[in-house]
Amino acid sequence: MPVNLNYKSTYNFCVPKSFLLLVLNFFDMRIFTFIFFTLSLQSLFVQAQVQLSDTSRNSLDEVVIVENRLQIPFESQNRNIYILDKEQIDKLPVQSLNELLTYVSGVDVRQRGPWGSQTDISIDGGTFEQTAILINGIKMNDPQTGHNSMNLPISVNTIERIKVLRGSAARIYGVNSLTGAINIVTIKPNKTGIEIQLNGGSNFKDNEERPDKVYNSKGIEIAGSYVTENQNHLLSGTLQDGSGHRYNTGFKNQKLFYQGNLDINQNNRIAIMAGYVYNNFGANGFYAAPIDKESQEIIQTGIASIGYISQLSNRLSISPRISYRYNYDDYRFYRDNLSTARNQHYTHVVNPEINATYKTNFGDFGFGAEARFDKINSSNIGDHKQENVGLYAEFRTEEIKDLQINAGAYINHNSNFGWRIYPGIDLGYNLKKGWKVYINTGTGQRIPSLTDLYYDTPTNIGNEDLEAENAWYAEGGIKYNNERFRINASYFHREIDDFIDWVRVDAQQPWHSENFINNKVNGLNIGADYRITDGRDFNLLSSISYTYLDASLNQKDINLLSKYALESLRHQVIAKAIGGYKGFYVTITERFQERVNYKSYFVTDLRLAYKYKNYNVYADATNLFDTQYIEVAGAPMPGRWFSLGLKAGF
Repeated sequence: MPVNLNYKSTYNFCVPKSFLLLVLNFFDMRIFTFIFFTLSLQSLFVQAQVQLSDTSRNSLDEVVIVENRLQIPFESQNRNIYILDKEQIDKLPVQSLNELLTYVSGVDVRQRGPWGSQTDISIDGGTFEQTAILINGIKMNDPQTGHNSMNLPISVNTIERIKVLRGSAARIYGVNSLTGAINIVTIKPNKTGIEIQLNGGSNFKDNEERPDKVYNSKGIEIAGSYVTENQNHLLSGTLQDGSGHRYNTGFKNQKLFYQGNLDINQNNRIAIMAGYVYNNFGANGFYAAPIDKESQEIIQTGIASIGYISQLSNRLSISPRISYRYNYDDYRFYRDNLSTARNQHYTHVVNPEINATYKTNFGDFGFGAEARFDKINSSNIGDHKQENVGLYAEFRTEEIKDLQINAGAYINHNSNFGWRIYPGIDLGYNLKKGWKVYINTGTGQRIPSLTDLYYDTPTNIGNEDLEAENAWYAEGGIKYNNERFRINASYFHREIDDFIDWVRVDAQQPWHSENFINNKVNGLNIGADYRITDGRDFNLLSSISYTYLDASLNQKDINLLSKYALESLRHQVIAKAIGGYKGFYVTITERFQERVNYKSYFVTDLRLAYKYKNYNVYADATNLFDTQYIEVAGAPMPGRWFSLGLKAGF
């Protein structure tokens, strides 16, 4: 919904009225039921806790955060980082990566359709162009538009964990990580085998295009792994299709993914990754509701990378890598008439890089360089090229008692925007056992997309005179971590200059891109996890998180309407409870969201499952209470949906 941004936040950050209303909303029967369920599980499993070994530890303690240069244990991080691990990924009631991210605090997942259809991802009140998306540390952002950045060839089953870094991250990931970064780490198989998964679902409502049918979805995935002493390979193929959940939202999604690691010797390794995804979906209401009822979009993405990891000495390691990303975007305003209103875009990205780490007695140095070459051939953007070159340097030490320091800078040159430097520093101090306080500050830049710069249609016009967005970010927080319990509470302040948005004077004028506002956001994030895992009979994971965002927008021209700037979240609550006894487990989740310009809503999801040897059967009920809501204007999300699935390993 276009909004006039003659707006200043009237919320008192200390005790906002909407926060009090949120607290009252917790007496909603769904929340009461969820809390009762969680506490009942905890009571049941805590009784069994005496049987658990004292050496049973949360697997996150052993996770090493690899940031292309420095490797930092999870518990030593001085940033607000969330890890969605394999234990949760396997048990959440989802069918796609996009749906997985809806359970991560601070991440705003704005789906125009489920099952992996077009999705925008942002963090802590930013836009879908301001978040870096990576697979195994390799950047996946699309230079044409952030709408395509999540068109990725990986299935839920191939994901080992997802790391979400909140806050400006140019020092770590370079440009276009203005509000944070999401790194998807894929699994490295440890044994040879084959896994097959089948799933199907429906809302049992009549299909508007085929009245004799009901809306449905179905899918199959076959993955094979080959492992020897010095190599491992994974190959996965996925087919998903369905009739959607309302008129012209049917989809066909095909994915192929390969990953290989070859140990040449103890100190040298080659890593290869490749993938392809074909995504064809009805786009009713996706971009130009209500007049785009017959629109369709086809997006094809191919990725490839090869890297070499070498430990040259016990102090120095070096890792050169080159990656390639291809994207074809075919948007058809009239799916049955391709002679008019059809946009076709071909983009190519080549990204060579080299990263290195040097260890000393007083700390570790990380340094590296990267280049990115973007090219587009487009029916309405034209033919363009741009180049980006960046240099990294950072230093980390824990040599001062109880103090961790991580500081560095990223120097960037863009062919359109010249040279800039982006410094940052993280500090952490250990208090009592398990407790840590931390502060960090950093800067970031977002290069305008090629759509922002050059798009040219009767309804949307780009602007070649745009400036890059620049951000400053500061955060402070406290963490607690032991074998089973984790707490994180943090407060941040972020300022973005020359915020880019699509604006117009009135509904009769086309949208055009402008450096429209200066954006300030204050945010509060609180989260807690509790888990019991003994590896045998009893398992429990429960978590709850809350994010509050208070935006202040200084509009340069109060007479303009905005397309995106006031669509961010204000309140977000995510609660999960996963309980298992022997082969049985149940997952129940509750999500509450309130946007600046949209009503608040709850969404409840449920999974019941049973695992016997190498077989896993599950039943999902998503949006259990049939909530009517949207994540993007003009594209209502599905109501209640039932699914059945089977996994089998051989």
